[in-house]
Amino acid sequence: MAQDLDRELARLWRVSRTVHEMVRDRGYLIADHEISTSFDQFKNDHGASGVADADHGVRENDRIYVYFCGEKSVSKAAMKAFIGSLDRNGARRGIIIYSEKMSSVAKKEMQSEYTLEEFPESDLLVNITRHFLVPKHQIMTPEEKSALIKKYRLKETQLPRIMLSDPVAKYYGMKRGQVMKIERASETAGRYITYRICM
Repeated sequence: MAQDLDRELARLWRVSRTVHEMVRDRGYLIADHEISTSFDQFKNDHGASGVADADHGVRENDRIYVYFCGEKSVSKAAMKAFIGSLDRNGARRGIIIYSEKMSSVAKKEMQSEYTLEEFPESDLLVNITRHFLVPKHQIMTPEEKSALIKKYRLKETQLPRIMLSDPVAKYYGMKRGQVMKIERASETAGRYITYRICM
């Protein structure tokens, strides 16, 4: 029984660390200790409840709220609780993390005036952007995108595409029309840069 709880807490600890790294990589302010928390410290903080605390990050005047759903499957009531938490914390953006599945009724609730994202825990056990085979990705600003299109005399439709459902696009919270700059190591050129537009 204690081993099962430790295994579940270790899983939650890994997910929590990846979420904090993801939010920081999106440009939100996250304290170093939130990412570097040891498993023992996490176990002390969350061992009794077995649930990670909700958290938030701030970027300029923008606040994002991360909500760990205590239920295995996200119900309509859990989604309403999540949206209520956004209101109480003054956030317009939110991420809900769940362990098993999200009901279709809960998914409908996501279509609101907020910018909401959902991640199953299994997608966050490992930070995919830290893998040695994943090249450096960076979302371009609208100004950088305009300069790129002007420089190469392109139409947006001529750029290669990255889907909204792509794991790296989801990690960075891309929106349709945004362009991702991808920098790869190259044996011949030193580095090789490509661009992809989100569709």
